Amino acid sequence: MSQGIQLEVWGPYALFTRPELKVERASYDVMTPSAARGLVEAIYFHPGLRWHIDRIHVLNPIAFTNLRRNEVKDKVLASNVRSVMMGAAKPLAIYTGESIQQRASMLLTNVRYVIEAHFTMTDRANPTDNEGKFIDIARRRISSGKCFHQPCFGCREFPASFGTWAGGPIPAIDETRDLGLMLYDMDYSNPRDIRPLFFRARLEKGVLEVAGQEVLR
Repeated sequence: MSQGIQLEVWGPYALFTRPELKVERASYDVMTPSAARGLVEAIYFHPGLRWHIDRIHVLNPIAFTNLRRNEVKDKVLASNVRSVMMGAAKPLAIYTGESIQQRASMLLTNVRYVIEAHFTMTDRANPTDNEGKFIDIARRRISSGKCFHQPCFGCREFPASFGTWAGGPIPAIDETRDLGLMLYDMDYSNPRDIRPLFFRARLEKGVLEVAGQEVLR
């Protein structure tokens, strides 16, 4: 395992949507490993590495709130784009006045986590790339607040602030609960058949252990 990072993230709202509840969105109790990886990649991504989430520490009490949000119910079809490229006249616009609908969402509020993660090198790394170079860049970007795009907690309208954990013991909440089946990540090995991966999640004294968990396909 390469050297890792300890990333502190926080924000007023978060929505890590449970896939079994699609019409009215409801969040998992804790950030998912998939969302954590996406947040880390928003800060530093390189095709020569892949981030792996080891554990997530929950620092603030788990609390929910309800909010009504405007969502766009339509999307531009890929088939329409292909037809337009061939010269056909197909609609490529979405008019928000016609496509917006209100939906209730159950959000997490006042969230704060410490994400522990490491990376592995991929076959897309350059000959001059190495683990030391990557970890130095990642840590500098975190400490200076740089990112490729705004990190978020599940949805773009819920931005995440971030910084390097100051070090020392991480004061996770003293709470243990079974979180049930949780989204682990997406399997992109077959681009024509992208599948979700799940694992049996458990919060143990405020820590969600991700590394070494059995993944269910």
